[in-house]
Amino acid sequence: MDLATIVGLVAGLVAICIGIVLAGGDPMVMFQAPPIILVLGGALGVTVMGGTLKDTLKQPSVLVKAFTAKVRPHDGTVAGLVSLADKARREGLLALEDAAKDIDDPFLRDGLQLAIDGTDPEDLDEVMRAEIEAKRGADKQAAKFWADAGAYAPTVGIIGTCLELAGALQALDDPASLGPKIALALLATLWGVMSANVLFLPLAARLKRLSEIECGQMDMVVEGILAIQAGANPRVLARKLESLVPDKPADQKKAA
Repeated sequence: MDLATIVGLVAGLVAICIGIVLAGGDPMVMFQAPPIILVLGGALGVTVMGGTLKDTLKQPSVLVKAFTAKVRPHDGTVAGLVSLADKARREGLLALEDAAKDIDDPFLRDGLQLAIDGTDPEDLDEVMRAEIEAKRGADKQAAKFWADAGAYAPTVGIIGTCLELAGALQALDDPASLGPKIALALLATLWGVMSANVLFLPLAARLKRLSEIECGQMDMVVEGILAIQAGANPRVLARKLESLVPDKPADQKKAA
């Protein structure tokens, strides 16, 4: 499990609380139910309004993925494809049929099976690229849901502040209650800005990054399978796939 999301969220909240303490305040003051419910409920509500019910029903699993997704290293994908290419070059493409059954990655397993079944390379490429594009579209929509929530939250917070201030102004005959009412009103704006920039927008960015990594690996798999089908030299294939690894230092790519 990649802990970046959990660690980042906790670190952000802790930093905010420490800042409040250093300023002489009480961090628990900001945890008031009315502004939290108003902002989170309002922002998510209008976000749901901008999409479809199907989009909304997917979000629980999207949240689980954002917090628990494991980033698969590119090196493992490259090594697996090179190993398959070596076996295919020595024993023939049909020899990979048993090996394909033990592959955990369904995209690689299904693509390899298409190659073993004798699918035309152009058709194989078209089918697998279409699957990648479908995944990109689904991932883009999932990230957009949380990006939209991040865009709406500050405005919803301002609406809450205006409503609370209106209530406070109606209580001018009770000066003792003005302070708490105004403080509660400002908390709505705080939660609007904080939820957008500490939760919603970072979640959207996390989902976009996960999609980039996963789709990049899928692109690499397509290149690998087409090369295996064409009988490419494993060394050449390794060099080609290593050049596609986005986060590998240039000197390591040259040495590959």
